[in-house]
Amino acid sequence: MDSPISYLYAFLIGGALCVIAQILIDKTKLTPARILVIYVCAGVVLTAVGAYKPLVDLAGGGATTPLTGFGYTIATGVREAVDEKGLLGALTGGISATSAGICAAIIFGFLASLIFTGKPKK
Repeated sequence: MDSPISYLYAFLIGGALCVIAQILIDKTKLTPARILVIYVCAGVVLTAVGAYKPLVDLAGGGATTPLTGFGYTIATGVREAVDEKGLLGALTGGISATSAGICAAIIFGFLASLIFTGKPKK
């Protein structure tokens, strides 16, 4: 069973990542889409240099749930696929590793579009 301290680390690290994104939204002119791309790319870069794995080991879901965790999953999938399949794995590993999350996002996005009606911005 997980200790209460592991939940605290997940909450604090995941919350810190979200606070940073909120500060970027509030204090800069960056759009949410650009912040999303920055977070995913930061996850990939931090994984490539070996800095994100210790964070995942410490925080668990607090580090893998935010968008930086998506970048971590992509980079980890690419690394594993390159080890197994060679250079071709660089093209297929990221998609294979994140396919469940991408599929869930498509399905739940479609279901939300059936339930709710969008309104144009004024």
